[in-house]
Amino acid sequence: MRALLLIALLALPLAIPAPAMAAISPSEMFDDPDKEARARAHFKNLRCVVCRNESIDESNADLATDMRLLVRERIEAGDSDSEIEAYMVERYGEYVLLTPTMQGANLILWIAAPAMFITGLGGAAIYLRRRRDAAETAERLTAEEEARLRDLMRD
Repeated sequence: MRALLLIALLALPLAIPAPAMAAISPSEMFDDPDKEARARAHFKNLRCVVCRNESIDESNADLATDMRLLVRERIEAGDSDSEIEAYMVERYGEYVLLTPTMQGANLILWIAAPAMFITGLGGAAIYLRRRRDAAETAERLTAEEEARLRDLMRD
């Protein structure tokens, strides 16, 4: 029994998935560590448009590789971080951003969830208050009504 428990404990780290990273060849990487750090930061913030909710840093899809190369080209061309983001949004649409912007139609999405939550809380509070008020104002049964109720319950 101890051996089985020991094997299970030793195998536990194998069952926990490690964070995925795409296989980036050394030929793709910048020699300059600052440029490489900028590129990696962009890779983590850009969504692979083929994969579902996976950054291009994690994706092994061919399109993700192309997107990583595009980011590297833009960095090499001297674009700022905001220019690179704007270029990728222009090319692939706003879906490419893992964290959507808080402007335009997205503003509705950012506001809708908290607004619906607050509306639900308000509705629940009104319902509970009315229920409590109704219980407080309910009339007690008269002695005659109580006697009739007891007779009906016996039958």
